[in-house]
Amino acid sequence: MLGINGLELVVLAIIAVVVLGPERLPEYAAQLARLVKGLRRMATGAREQLREEVGPELDEVDWRKLDPRQYDPRRIIKEALLDDIEDVFKPVSPNAPKPVVTAAAAPTAATGATRPTVSVPLGPRLEAGQAAPYDREAT
Repeated sequence: MLGINGLELVVLAIIAVVVLGPERLPEYAAQLARLVKGLRRMATGAREQLREEVGPELDEVDWRKLDPRQYDPRRIIKEALLDDIEDVFKPVSPNAPKPVVTAAAAPTAATGATRPTVSVPLGPRLEAGQAAPYDREAT
């Protein structure tokens, strides 16, 4: 409850009795109760409105998976670098040969892990004086 333990709550209640006085304390307690009820009602209404707008997909969301405290930048970078490397070297044309991925024999000096090596076969050579193909997406 907001990081307040039982002893601190008792001390705050005693300070409130002393500062406010016994004659105004019931009035302020009633105002606090109305405020808490109003906040709870607003939170419930917002939750219901969100559930109506998003639909049943909201119940299927794994909120623990989306917790930003669980992300480790080193793990994310490692997974991104070791992701399927064939996706990086997609062929330009459907007839182009696919790259061949093999693991390196010796581990790298910095990390001690083996890293993949990629050998991409070259396409057909151009004849002398033949213009290179133009790629609109690359320029």
